[in-house]
Amino acid sequence: MDFNQVIDRRGTHCTQWDYVEDRFGEKDLLPFTISDTDFALPHQVIHALSERLNHGVFGYTRWNHDDFKEAVENWYINRFGFKINKEWIQYSPSVIYSVSALIKMHSKKGEGVIVQTPAYDAFFKTIKGNERKLVENQLLYKEGEYQIDFDDLEEKLSNKSNKILLFCSPHNPTGRVWSEKELTTLIHLCRKNDVFIISDEIHMDVVRKGLKHNPLLKFGEDQVAIVTSGSKTFNFPGLIFSYTLIPNEYDREMFLDQLKDQDGLSSASILGLEATITAYNECGSWVEELNNYIDQNSYYVKRRLELAFPAIKIIESESTYLMWLDMTAYPEQMNEIQNRLRSIGKVAIMDGGIYGGNGKHFLRLNIGCPSSKLEKGLERLVTSLS
Repeated sequence: MDFNQVIDRRGTHCTQWDYVEDRFGEKDLLPFTISDTDFALPHQVIHALSERLNHGVFGYTRWNHDDFKEAVENWYINRFGFKINKEWIQYSPSVIYSVSALIKMHSKKGEGVIVQTPAYDAFFKTIKGNERKLVENQLLYKEGEYQIDFDDLEEKLSNKSNKILLFCSPHNPTGRVWSEKELTTLIHLCRKNDVFIISDEIHMDVVRKGLKHNPLLKFGEDQVAIVTSGSKTFNFPGLIFSYTLIPNEYDREMFLDQLKDQDGLSSASILGLEATITAYNECGSWVEELNNYIDQNSYYVKRRLELAFPAIKIIESESTYLMWLDMTAYPEQMNEIQNRLRSIGKVAIMDGGIYGGNGKHFLRLNIGCPSSKLEKGLERLVTSLS
């Protein structure tokens, strides 16, 4: 894979490029925003999709079969050294659909869903949309590192009206890869207080060299469900396909009832299914190449900004293709920073305030792009803030 290849995404109804004005108020900005990448699919996946398209018939499609489930099972063994039970695997059109369904299954209107902030902003919308109460367990930020505030978390877990912890692992936007000790402590506290854990692990494959993601189910199966997809790793969110891992049989039946009987989603996306199976069966080495490239991009950002703007503190990236930039020491407020980025640099970088917690002091920079685009974007950032 040539990750340096520049592919023009404009004119494809692309959210990041074609609709940047919706969020930033101006057209023709160079975007480093929504969390997809500018990389093409692995050639094996493109070939499989082309073959399927050439077939010409796209009828109702079943997901509940060994071709799909064995691909997922083998992916977990090969990447994480973790043997899952194939029966846990359930199709879902998207991770956020799964989050919404599980919230409805394990809480009532008005009850609390705990989120560790700063956090993916879609979590807030889903909690609010389901008429649940957002309960913030703000992450501790000390000396450029984020940690879970377990004292505050235990206090909130002990509140009987809080029924769910919506967990993110690896964490978006801070990039933390949680340690085994942190994960086992989290499981223990939630089990002690009878709180269900929804673990969003969609960024599980994109980690920095020397680090390893551990699926939460590795540390306990009771009162836990994982929601995830290959869509972030391989960049096919537009194919509308994800899956859940639900060990509890009754929960699986409830989830299927929501999916199939209540929401009429019994047939899966043909192309999303095909992309997932092929990617998981044939593209493990492509992910290693991707991670090496993101490592290089991350290093470039650190080197460039440390030279140009020592006041900008770069949070050490452990995972994802999203970098979290601490602007606290920069003399302007975030609204002025955004104004300068748009009007001077013609560049769009996410305002961390939408993620809650202490995010209002941060920028979230998407580095899932060719290095030439990243170099141009950083030049525009430096020009804007000089």
